[in-house]
Amino acid sequence: MTQRMKFNVSRAKNAMFETGGLREFFEYRDLGIKKATGGAAHAQVIRAKKGSKLRAGWHKHVLNLQLIYILSGWVRFEYEGVGEICLRPGDCVHQPPNIPHREISHSEDLELIEITLPADFDTLPATSAHDA
Repeated sequence: MTQRMKFNVSRAKNAMFETGGLREFFEYRDLGIKKATGGAAHAQVIRAKKGSKLRAGWHKHVLNLQLIYILSGWVRFEYEGVGEICLRPGDCVHQPPNIPHREISHSEDLELIEITLPADFDTLPATSAHDA
């Protein structure tokens, strides 16, 4: 992170959520961190898209850091070697690089903050050891 960082403020008032992110069943609000850090990091608010019942299968992310903090609602994940966990408001999870995981379910009012290093990373299909 030797590049120069830029000051950034992201205001909630009139903020726009967009579709077209990693998952069809979520909407995303970019917090401007990718631009401010020159791609070294990314932060976004993710919320459940109303009426969507899709879920993510087993996958893994190729990155250095992924942190999820729940703002409202709940989400249930399953992690290889850990099992199922349910996250509720105020809960935070660090998903280690390349850990196979899947989202099992979430509430319609789910809203969370996700922080990743770097901003851009690959997501690959994965299988759980007990599915193999």
